[in-house]
Amino acid sequence: MPKGRPNTMNNYGVLLHELGLDEPLVTPLRERFLQPLMALLYPDCGGGQLNSHRAFVVKYAPGQDRELGCHYDNAELTLNVALGKAFTGGALYFGDLFQAPAALTEPLEVEHVVGQGVLHRGGQLHGARPLGTGERWNLVVWLRASAVRNRLCPMCCREPDLVDDEGFGDGFTREEPATVDVCALT
Repeated sequence: MPKGRPNTMNNYGVLLHELGLDEPLVTPLRERFLQPLMALLYPDCGGGQLNSHRAFVVKYAPGQDRELGCHYDNAELTLNVALGKAFTGGALYFGDLFQAPAALTEPLEVEHVVGQGVLHRGGQLHGARPLGTGERWNLVVWLRASAVRNRLCPMCCREPDLVDDEGFGDGFTREEPATVDVCALT
C-alpha cells in the first residue's frame, strides 16, 4: 500500500488520513476535545479557531530513526502523545519560539511517558534526544487555524501564496469573495 512520510524529518511512521482515520478519529478529537482545551490554554495563537490538522504516528528504534533534531512544526499548536512500547532515553527538549530565537543553551527537557501527551506551540523549537533502548511510537497531531495561517505562513513568516490541494492540505483556506443574488438575465 503506498504511503507518504509522516513529515520531512521522520522516515518511519504513517499518516492517519492514509488509514482512513481522519474523519472517524482525529477530526472528532480535534473538534470535541482539543479545540475547547486549546481555546483556554492558547487563545493568542489560534487555539479557539482550530479547523484542520495533520496527524501521524512516528516510530523511533535502533537502526531506524533514533532522535529528532531541533525544529519547529507546521502548526499553530501540537499534541505529542507517547503510545508505547518500552524504551529508555529519547527525552523531548524545548527552547524558545523560532520567530524570536535565542541560543538553545538551556532547553527544558521532558521525559516522554507512555500514555501521556505534551501540548506545545508549533513555533516552539524542540526535538527528541537519542533513544537509548527499545522502541517508541508517538501520535503527533499538528493543529492548524486557517484564520492565523492565512495571514502569516508559520514556516516562511510571509503572507502565503496558495495553490490548490486536496483534504486539509497545509491548513490554509481561501477567502471567497462576497456575492449577492442578482438576476443573470438582466
